[in-house]
Amino acid sequence: MIATRKLRRARILIVGAGDVGLRCLHPLRAHASGARVFALTRRTERAGELRAAGAVPVAGDLDTRASLARLAGLARVVLHLAPPQKTGDDDLRTRRLIAALSARRRAVARAPQPALAGASRSAFWRTVRSAGISAGPFARPFAIVPERTLRSRRAQRAAPHAPRATRAVPPRTRLVYASTTGVYGDCGGARIDETRTPRPANARAIRRISAERQLRRATARGALTATIARIPGIYAASRLPLARLEKRTPALVAADDVYTSHIHADDLAAILLRLATHGRPARTIHASDDSELKMGEYFDRVADAFGLARAPRVSRAEAERELDPVLLSFMRESRRLANTRLKREVRARLKYPDVDAFLRTLPPRS
Repeated sequence: MIATRKLRRARILIVGAGDVGLRCLHPLRAHASGARVFALTRRTERAGELRAAGAVPVAGDLDTRASLARLAGLARVVLHLAPPQKTGDDDLRTRRLIAALSARRRAVARAPQPALAGASRSAFWRTVRSAGISAGPFARPFAIVPERTLRSRRAQRAAPHAPRATRAVPPRTRLVYASTTGVYGDCGGARIDETRTPRPANARAIRRISAERQLRRATARGALTATIARIPGIYAASRLPLARLEKRTPALVAADDVYTSHIHADDLAAILLRLATHGRPARTIHASDDSELKMGEYFDRVADAFGLARAPRVSRAEAERELDPVLLSFMRESRRLANTRLKREVRARLKYPDVDAFLRTLPPRS
C-alpha cells in the first residue's frame, strides 16, 4: 500500500527509531533501494543496530538544541515518532525539532538577495528627488527615469519570463507526526472522526496537542509541511497483553468497560510512509483499523488465541481500588474511531483490517 516509488532517491530522517520506526525501514529497504534513510539517536550503542536495519545513525538529542544543528537540510522527509518529554504542558522536543529543520530556510530567506539589473526602486526615487521633482501622487508620469532603469525595463519586455537573480530557498521538509488518539479524552463510547474537538484529560495528551499545534503553525508560516497521524493502541506479535493475562490482571465488567481502537505495528509503519507522499498539509488522519472492541473483549480474544485463561472482571469501583493509576487512565476513556479519511484520502489498504484478522494468522496451539 505504500508509495515507495515516490520515496526512491529521497533522503528520509526517522526521529524516534523504536519498534515502529524500524518497521518503517523494512519496506524502504526492500522496495526503494535508492532512498537514503537517517535515524536520529542519542545512544551511541544503537549505531550498530540502526546500520544493520539499513539506516545511517545521526547523533542528536531532542532535549539538547545544539545537538540538532546537523539536521538542517539533511532530509526532505521526516518521520517524527518521538514522544514529548515527561513533564510540562509544552512539547519542547517538537519545538526544538521544528527550529532545527527550518533553520536552513530561515537563513536563506534572511540573507541579502543579489542585486537586480538596473536601478532599484529606492535608487529611482533618489534620482527623482535630486532633480527637484515632487514625489507626490502625480509625480510618476513626469519623472525622469534613469537610463539604466530604461535598459532594464527593455530587457524585461524582451524576455518577460526570464527568472530573477534571486537565491533559491530550499524546498519545505515534509514531516509526518505520530500523535495519539488520547488527545480526545473520554468520548463516552461515541464513534468520532478527525473533526472531533480534542479534550485531553492527562498531561501526556496535553503535550501531544502542543506538538500538533506547533506543527500546524509551522506549516501555516511555510517552515515545513506537516501531516498528523493520531494513533490508537498498537499491537503486534511482540506487543500483546500476554504478561497481563498471565498475571491475571483484572478487566472491567461489560457494563463499565470502555471501547478501544487498535492498529497493527506493520500497518502503522505503512500508513506513516504513505502519509509522507499522500498526506495533506496540516491534515489529521486516524491511523486505526476497523476494530470496535471493548478492552475486555480484546483481552478475551488474545487469551483465547493463546490458550490462556481470560482476565477476571471487576467493577469500576473495584478497579479504582486495586489497579495501577497509569493502567486506570486508559480505562477512563472510551471512543470508537472512524477511519474514513485513511481509506478515502490516503487510500490505505490494511494488511490486518482488525484484530481478529491478525489472530487468525497465528499458528495453531499444540
